[in-house]
Amino acid sequence: MKHVDLLHGLAKAGGLSALVFLPAASLSAQNLIPGPDSDGPYVYWESESSAIVFYSCHGEVLPPQRATVRGPSLIKGFCGDTGTEYLLDPRAPEVEHDTFRDVSRVFAVSDIHGEYDALERLLVNAGVVDQDLKWSWGDGHLVILGDVFDRGGQVTECLWLIHRLEREARESGGRVHFLLGNHEVMVLQGDLRYVNPRYLDGIAEQTGIHYDDLFGPAMELGQWLRTKHLAIRLNEILFVHGGMSPEVVTRDLDIKEINAQGREGIDLRTYDFVFKDLPGFIFGSEGPLWYRGYHEAMEYPQATQEDVESILEHFDATAVVVGHTDIGEIRSLYDGRGFGIDVDVATLGNLQGLLWEEGNFYKVRGDGSRELMRGGNGGEGQES
Repeated sequence: MKHVDLLHGLAKAGGLSALVFLPAASLSAQNLIPGPDSDGPYVYWESESSAIVFYSCHGEVLPPQRATVRGPSLIKGFCGDTGTEYLLDPRAPEVEHDTFRDVSRVFAVSDIHGEYDALERLLVNAGVVDQDLKWSWGDGHLVILGDVFDRGGQVTECLWLIHRLEREARESGGRVHFLLGNHEVMVLQGDLRYVNPRYLDGIAEQTGIHYDDLFGPAMELGQWLRTKHLAIRLNEILFVHGGMSPEVVTRDLDIKEINAQGREGIDLRTYDFVFKDLPGFIFGSEGPLWYRGYHEAMEYPQATQEDVESILEHFDATAVVVGHTDIGEIRSLYDGRGFGIDVDVATLGNLQGLLWEEGNFYKVRGDGSRELMRGGNGGEGQES
């Protein structure tokens, strides 16, 4: 169905219906999601106070509904997710700080790639959320290290879960940090090579809205994604999707400049990356989204121990955590100065996460069991 057909269908149906808003106290314990032949919600902001919410539901687009939003408001899903509430806020989403100190504990997971069930299982078993998928980690910080998009078939569900947990964590004194990975940027810039056919043959085909435009600047999730960082530092731990190359130190780039360039670069054109040096570097193979030099058998010259020490010193960090490169399961790199956390979900049957608590780093498996990766005294290898 083309976009004009969608609008024509709305006119025949009598236009947009109004959404029912819910008081915050009505939050349900349920967390239902649309079924495998459904997708949504997608939210288009037609003005500062008016949003249009639409789904692909059981293979066809439901009549979209209009929400008049004058302040932070909860709406209820209407496609198999009637037990789920979504927050709409007419205020532009804020850019969070990129540096936090005195964080009590950190849990990081990377390269989810639409594997919603694996993400849910890991977060529940690690104690980050409860059985109803509500935030239960108090003042802890959850880091999503990029690449939620592409490959898998439940990207939208992952995004809305993170979107909600971000609010719940903040209300409890914690934080959720969603860093951009190369696959987020690819989709936002219209590179759809790795998008699951569920989306291209579903919502995009049915509405005539290009998949990347479902995350454009006028869309709720698109606005939200455009506030995200490429790198953050929690306590003295640096988090970045691909990695910081030695060239970052040579260029004397700090976190704030990298993040500002990352956000600005999302909507640049290809000629900007060719003719402007800094955006070309940030979004290129040596930049923080794509760099793979911490891992063996890659096309990059491998960073030396001295390179990594120099990078950590530059960012006032004692360890760097990266995703992007599938290394089977979570591994310690460079004598515990780095950690790779992009894992082979197909082989493991689960995601894994990296926990930092009381100076210790732990690998957390999908069933919640832990393995000490680096202790505060440098010890390794204990199971719990």
